[in-house]
Amino acid sequence: MLNLQCPQEHVFEGWFANEDAFQDQLQSGLVECPMCGDTQVTKMLSAPRLNLGAAEPRPQQSQPQPARQDVMAAGPAALQAAWLKMVRHVMAHTEDVGERFADEARRMHYGEAEERGIRGQATREETQALLEEGIGVLPLPIPKALKGPVQ
Repeated sequence: MLNLQCPQEHVFEGWFANEDAFQDQLQSGLVECPMCGDTQVTKMLSAPRLNLGAAEPRPQQSQPQPARQDVMAAGPAALQAAWLKMVRHVMAHTEDVGERFADEARRMHYGEAEERGIRGQATREETQALLEEGIGVLPLPIPKALKGPVQ
C-alpha cells in the first residue's frame, strides 16, 4: 500500500504488487486522484510497520470525548472524507438531469415542473443567471471516480 498525493494535495491510498507495477501504471497515466482525476501523482513518505512481537496492552485511560468532532480541526483527510460523504449523499438523493439543469431549475422555480432534488451541468454564465433570478443553486464538483462504477 502506498500513500499518494496529487498537486491539489488530495491524499489517497493505492495498492500495487510492487514498486515496478506502481511506476508502470503511473507512467501509463493509470494512477489518478479519485477526487479530481489528476494523473500527476506522487508518493508520500510512509512509516514502515514493524511487528516486533506482542506488546503488553496498555491500560486505557478514560478521556472525555467531544460531543461533536470539528472536521476542520481534524485535518485535510477528515475534511476530504466529509466532503465525499456529502457528495455521495447528494448523488443518492437527487435526479441527474444532465445538460438540462438550468432549464429544469427554472421550470421548478416558476411552478412548471414538480419540485425535487436535481443535479446536472451548467456553465458559469447559466449558474450566474439562475442566481440573479433568485433560483438557489450550488456548484458541486463531483469526483470522476463517483460518476461511474467504482472498481
